[in-house]
Amino acid sequence: MWRKVGFRILPLIGVAYIISYIDRANLGYVAAPMSADLGMTTAQVGLAAGLFFIGYILVEIPSNMMLHRIGARLWISRILITWGIITGLTGTVHSAGHLYIARVLLGLAEAGLAAGIVLYITLWFPERQRRWAMSLYLLTIPLSGIIGSPIAAALLSWGPRVLHISGWRSLFVVEGALTIAIGFVVLWLLPSRPAKAKWLTEPEKRFVTAALEREAATNVAHGAKSHARSTLLDKRVWVQSFVFFTIVFGVYPLAFFLPTMIDTLNRTIGADGNVSSVLLAAIPSVAAMVAMVIWARVGARRTVAWATAIPMIGGVLGLVVAALTQNGLLFVVAVCVSVSGIYTAIPQFWRLPALTMTGAGAAAGIALINSVANISGFVGPYMTGSIQTATGSFTLALLVVAAIVALGVVVMLTAGRGAERAARRELIEGDSAAAVQTAQLNRNT
Repeated sequence: MWRKVGFRILPLIGVAYIISYIDRANLGYVAAPMSADLGMTTAQVGLAAGLFFIGYILVEIPSNMMLHRIGARLWISRILITWGIITGLTGTVHSAGHLYIARVLLGLAEAGLAAGIVLYITLWFPERQRRWAMSLYLLTIPLSGIIGSPIAAALLSWGPRVLHISGWRSLFVVEGALTIAIGFVVLWLLPSRPAKAKWLTEPEKRFVTAALEREAATNVAHGAKSHARSTLLDKRVWVQSFVFFTIVFGVYPLAFFLPTMIDTLNRTIGADGNVSSVLLAAIPSVAAMVAMVIWARVGARRTVAWATAIPMIGGVLGLVVAALTQNGLLFVVAVCVSVSGIYTAIPQFWRLPALTMTGAGAAAGIALINSVANISGFVGPYMTGSIQTATGSFTLALLVVAAIVALGVVVMLTAGRGAERAARRELIEGDSAAAVQTAQLNRNT
């Protein structure tokens, strides 16, 4: 039955998330031709990439609370349709200022999707099933790079001949139209909760609902936050927010600038810089998918803190090697190690919030964690672009990114590990108390 549930909902929300990541990364795919057309520097491209997260951060928590209130089907489809419209209109900008405005509006439109999908998974899967469901769902992050890179390369090459507009403009127009179409598919097919799923039998609906209600009641009884206000004031949630901030900080500079970073390598082999650099950027995503599948099994036997920290350490080492090497092949290998480590840490990290939050508290807490993390989406690309413009190299920028991810490892293994121990101790104490009460009742009977 759980496989049936996963087969029905995970592909649909996975497609939505793939499109969102492609949409975030497409600025990196088109950075070179777009900046040439609009007369933008690398720092300005980094600012445009980061401005997306200003709007995203501002309305992330309200957006997730709305999803909790009115249901995932309506709210996720609304997010997809509005951001698809804005993505399509981005293909019409003619100045850096227009691009800045479009990116802020895009962030406002897309806010809540990532946190909303995480919340949506908690509304369908208890903890045991949620582990594999979350791992499968988050495979869409590297998959978006594998799918997005050839699409971007094709549109950059064929867009002027097929659509009779610049290749980079055709990328925004086509992706916008595709996003709108997926929004209507979600509106048609995605059930908000198990009780509304037409493809579940009545006994299955009751079974899933009862399992989730039992887990929520148990978590609340054992100290999990169920109210938005108490969750937002909980220091454990802020520790988790900072750790996820450092993980995501390692994602976005590479997502936006990797094609530009390897453009020099393309020129040495006489390839088209715009197209082949985009295709090469897909290689780390393939490596990341393999690593995520392997580590999902290995990490499940470890605590959340270590299962998250170990791949983060790999990400740090990969960034350092990528920053210091002058060899093109070694650079690509190092980036593969870095991207694999950072992406692999993400699904392991999301095991921790489920231990400490439920209900409306989960809606607010997950949104807070994602909001704080997405500050790195603004700071990371802008910092990377500014350092490259000032120094003429990405070396220092990659070392700064590595240092921030390393700081996250330290916090995860200290405060994050302590938060996990406290949550599990509360669960054990609660279970022990329940066992004592049951034994006493049996004796009295």
